[in-house]
Amino acid sequence: VGYHGRASSVVVSGTPIVRPRGQLQADNEDPWKGSVYGPSRLLDIELEVGAFVGGPTPQLGRPITIEEAEDYIFGLVVMNDWSARDIQKWEYVPLGPFGAKNFGTTISPWVVTLDALEPFRCETSAVKQDDPAPLPYLQDPNYGSYDIALEVDLTPQSSSAAATTTTIARSNFRHMYWNLKQQLVHHSVTGCNMKPGDLLGSGTISGTSQGSYGSMLELTWRGRDEIKLDGGDVRKFLKDHDIINLRGFCSKEGQPRIGFGDCAGQILPAGAYDAARAPAESKALPYKDFTLHTYWRSSCSWRVRVALAYHGFDYASKPVHLVKGGGEQHSESYRTSTNPMAQVPSLTFVDASGESHSVTQSLAIVDFLDGLALASDPHSSKCLVPRADSPEGALRRAKALEIAELINSGIQPHQNLSTMKTIKVALDPAGGAADVDGKGYVVAKIRAGLQACEKLVATSAGLFAVGNEVSIADVCIIPQLYGARRFGIDLSTYTTLLRVEKACEGLECFRSAHADAQADAELAQ
Repeated sequence: VGYHGRASSVVVSGTPIVRPRGQLQADNEDPWKGSVYGPSRLLDIELEVGAFVGGPTPQLGRPITIEEAEDYIFGLVVMNDWSARDIQKWEYVPLGPFGAKNFGTTISPWVVTLDALEPFRCETSAVKQDDPAPLPYLQDPNYGSYDIALEVDLTPQSSSAAATTTTIARSNFRHMYWNLKQQLVHHSVTGCNMKPGDLLGSGTISGTSQGSYGSMLELTWRGRDEIKLDGGDVRKFLKDHDIINLRGFCSKEGQPRIGFGDCAGQILPAGAYDAARAPAESKALPYKDFTLHTYWRSSCSWRVRVALAYHGFDYASKPVHLVKGGGEQHSESYRTSTNPMAQVPSLTFVDASGESHSVTQSLAIVDFLDGLALASDPHSSKCLVPRADSPEGALRRAKALEIAELINSGIQPHQNLSTMKTIKVALDPAGGAADVDGKGYVVAKIRAGLQACEKLVATSAGLFAVGNEVSIADVCIIPQLYGARRFGIDLSTYTTLLRVEKACEGLECFRSAHADAQADAELAQ
């Protein structure tokens, strides 16, 4: 059975997958009772290998033959074709899988060419094809496969930063009865003109023994059994925040080991991105002509860019180069009219009477933008600084501000250029020591701050840093992680912060505000 195709939701390893919603059979025993709408409860994986098409594009109407098929296969990746089994059950008969299969397909980052795999050619598990015997156009005179070992890891996530990974399945690509050449030939037999970049999935790769099956549906016998995890938990299907990682590699004596890289994704709750805001129509505000004085790599400017995009406010961006010519922020005109501290960001605007205003300091600007959003829509609950309209809300607000302030005053100021310059002058007044630059001090401060931040977020995080709604805490965390990477800091131990970062990457307001997406980014030296 061939499923429908689409490229839009094929994503690289590390991209979060949101639990899909769709039509579910209302009564498991009686399909005539129709369907209901809701989140999938039987979310699953499919362990597959994907093949990228290469070579010249055949003329429309000309099938690819089995003899030439290998010339059209550029290389292979490990693939997870995520599946919603309950949605699939409802739509499968009579139409076949559709919504159950189109919400996400994850692939590993490295495309391994057939030339690299040549030493690992092998027989298939079936050895020969006689049950069923292929039709003449599918008969492969060199029938075989590749010895690619495949493993499936599941890591449950909770409020604890520690998590135990369990390998729940081990399989091998050689278990596929139909090889990639035959799949490509069959896809093109009607005259479909396969093009370079087209991606074919092998289908679920399962062996014959328990533990070698390539889906949780098979591993649990349709949910009858449980998969026992090393940390004491159990699974039948995937839960929210579970991390799945599919791994593939080739190993043979006398040959270098070849790895495909991780094919990983974390499950986010249904509706996780419903609050992600598309570019909004210009709001009716008492102020106009918003201009953000910004520097692409400035953490504080970054925070304000996120807030402006989150609320859908139109604004002009005016870059202020913090390095060129000693720093444009130090000019007399900037200090006098815009920011007396000679810093970025500054948000300037005019009111209805034409009077100009300026607000500085990133947290103050974010709070100001929240207030404007509420003034334009009093019924809105979308604030980056949570509202303290209940005891729970007050606690959430305090937690979000606690994390934000830890970064704003406890980490970020230490990495400023002015701080590093002050340290260098203090340690090397004569300016002759080239190895004195203050970076060691900065790295130590960032590490200490991130360790404290990780502990805080581990106790408050849901999908985001404080619960399941984005807040000022996330707005501060994301630029800070970018800054830490600039100083060469290994972030692998900050697992909760990295999980929050992945969730934020799915929001357009964070993507558009990213430092590397700014118009002045390539201008900086």
